[in-house]
Amino acid sequence: MLATLPLLLSAAAPQAIALADTAPARTPVATSATEDSQVDPQAAPKADGDIVVTARRREERLQNVPIAVAVLSGETISNTGAFNVNRLQTLQPALQFYSSNPRNSAINIRGLGAPFGLTNDGIEQGVGLYIDQVYIGRVGASTFDFVDVERVEVLRGPQGTLYGKNTTAGAVNITTKKPSFEPEATFEISTGNYGLVQIKGSASAPIAADKLAVRVSTSVTKRGGTIYDTKKDENLQKQDNFSVRGQLLWQATPSLDLTLSGDFSLQNPYCCIQYYARVGATQRPLARQYTALAAALGYAPPSTNPFDRVTDLDATINSRQEVGGVSLVGNWDIGPATITSVTAWRYWDWLPANDRDFIGLPITTVSQNPSQQKQWSQELRISSNGKNKLNYTLGAFFFHQTINTQGSQVQGTAASRWLLSGADASNPNVLNGLTSTNTISFDNTSFAVFGKLNWAVTDKLHLQPGLRVNFDKKSGFYESVVSIANSQYNFTATADNVAALLASFPNPSAGRTTFQNQINTLAPQRYSPRFSAWNVSGDFTVSYDATDDVHFYATYARSFKSGGINLSGLPLNSTSTGVDLSTQTVKPEKVNHFEVGLKTQFFDRKVTVNVAGFWDQIKDYQATVNNNAINVIRGYLSNAGEVRVRGVEWDSSFRPSKQLSLYFNGAFTDAKYTDFKNAPCPPELSGGTATAPGGVTDPAGTPGGRSPAYCDISGQILPGISKWALSWGGEFNVPVGDGKAYVGYDGSWRSKFSSNPSRSLYTDINGYSLSNVRAGFRTDKWNLYGWVRNVFNQDYFELLSTQSGSTGLIVGQPGDPRTYGATFRVSF
Repeated sequence: MLATLPLLLSAAAPQAIALADTAPARTPVATSATEDSQVDPQAAPKADGDIVVTARRREERLQNVPIAVAVLSGETISNTGAFNVNRLQTLQPALQFYSSNPRNSAINIRGLGAPFGLTNDGIEQGVGLYIDQVYIGRVGASTFDFVDVERVEVLRGPQGTLYGKNTTAGAVNITTKKPSFEPEATFEISTGNYGLVQIKGSASAPIAADKLAVRVSTSVTKRGGTIYDTKKDENLQKQDNFSVRGQLLWQATPSLDLTLSGDFSLQNPYCCIQYYARVGATQRPLARQYTALAAALGYAPPSTNPFDRVTDLDATINSRQEVGGVSLVGNWDIGPATITSVTAWRYWDWLPANDRDFIGLPITTVSQNPSQQKQWSQELRISSNGKNKLNYTLGAFFFHQTINTQGSQVQGTAASRWLLSGADASNPNVLNGLTSTNTISFDNTSFAVFGKLNWAVTDKLHLQPGLRVNFDKKSGFYESVVSIANSQYNFTATADNVAALLASFPNPSAGRTTFQNQINTLAPQRYSPRFSAWNVSGDFTVSYDATDDVHFYATYARSFKSGGINLSGLPLNSTSTGVDLSTQTVKPEKVNHFEVGLKTQFFDRKVTVNVAGFWDQIKDYQATVNNNAINVIRGYLSNAGEVRVRGVEWDSSFRPSKQLSLYFNGAFTDAKYTDFKNAPCPPELSGGTATAPGGVTDPAGTPGGRSPAYCDISGQILPGISKWALSWGGEFNVPVGDGKAYVGYDGSWRSKFSSNPSRSLYTDINGYSLSNVRAGFRTDKWNLYGWVRNVFNQDYFELLSTQSGSTGLIVGQPGDPRTYGATFRVSF
């Protein structure tokens, strides 16, 4: 078994950062920056800190590979408590993860990847998620607990000439441990406050000597809730996760191996919630803003301090998801090259329940979008072996995905008062029981051929061009049927009959106004969007090895993110009798990416300092638009004219002795809309009587005033991105008998960031710092340590959102409070 905290490889360009003493030195083997690499799970740096990689099917020093990548070993992940993708961001400053629930999750790198806000099935992510070389089409699957993980790689910048799926921002590549021909087993148990119990186990053994081996791993996590719901008398934000994975390795010949894998994961957490954070003024009349509405209905939240961690949500809450699949990976060494095949089928089943009004009033009593996804993928690559004047990787990738969603939303007895004005606001029956039933389907086919060359012009100078040709075809269907049946109203409205129903009322007529309010609240609509396109992209890298320990590289990439289709409902047309079909498709993003990097080691490679600078220009940036009218509850996607993201990243490590190791990583990211003239307005300017479009960005205004139809936010910052993000820490150990006593610390800090598509005074999240500590004793076979995470009990928000309807209520999702516990791990 490796020592407790062996290796953190983290770099703006690849580098090794050793955080603790490792196992005795062994012959260096491969770690990976790309998906066709292999790595020994016991891999350790040589005494001089050198790491050997086979990222391009030949042995290379990690420092020599001109790819912006960070690699976290399985031991580092376990010991720092980063047991899922969300927690990796405390170790990797350039990585951001946002999740209001597993379906509404996004992975961003350098601030790019997915539109900030609610998930839309019809678009792709800009950060690829891979598990054992298999592309995962839904980010929700990334919320699983890590088990038997060998390493996690975070690649920064466009990936498309070495990876199967094209991504504009980067990739997260998770590699699990492979079956072993030597019997081995690992068992781990953790316990902590809030009733935490986490058990992990894995075992591997040969079935036929040197021919067939098997590995089985499993994980169970249970934890009580951190937020108390006074209405249900229960704790929310619970964890209840189970996963199992099996692998069968067949070494058919010395040059051919096949690995068959299957996995299943079930998460049934009692979560995920947002609740009262603060109130801000909008352009709605004062009588229709949160404070007056709550008083009129005799409502008060159980606390106006969100960090009291108490709420009164009254709707059902759940975030159940089931994830699984099978894959077959084969590697055939034919001498001068290796052929790799990756065949996979996967599914994702999502069964949620939400409280979308975020308070303890029956405004929206049901809000859920159960969804089922299936995907099939095939990747085929050939990569040259050995060290040659010209090395290459060529590949082809096919991907097919289907998604079916059955949504529903039901309004309650408080909805009329909360959402409407005039006489209808005082009649609960106008909206009580109003129901929208949605049928949504999506079909996505993608095909690509790609390749990357590495030409050694001299021993020091390398030219590396890459090219990708890609085709995407997407089709979808969306239908919403609106109905109501109570003591006063009874109708069913579809996209076909809504105009006739509206025409059946005299104009002007109180009945016509009421019906208009009802179908504006939940709009009946039907549409069938289509998108298809070919695209050619590529990159070019120049690298120069000035010395064995000083390396330069420069990269230009022309990349793209496929266009998409809106599948969350569209804005209505001017007569409210149909949808605005011009908004049903989203244009592709086009990215010009520039990057330069310097990687250095000195003092016998005890010190590593790597720096990278990048500049991205993104045209037709895919952005979330939250329509200010109440008829679009979940928002839709559109294109901003242009976005610019630039920054500098650095990673440094210092290992003066076997007893002490330190690291300090950081990222400065300057991300702005350079052209977004038709953006949604922030809540300060929303809710008033609509006016002509304007370029208003000043939040000053009079309640009950007039709101621009849209705002010019050119020059404003992108949401979800801190200008500064840092991580630092280290470990100190002392030999005691046949083991070592040790203490470790990991800290992180990020500056203020916006939590709204258009920056608002009310939805900025202040910067915060987190500190985690651990202390314990380890030997070659076992490790026992205690840990505390968020040591100083920092109060902070992960997300802030606005309540629909421009009431001024801001709701938040707080981060975890201080947690503590102990972990015991043993290897056999």
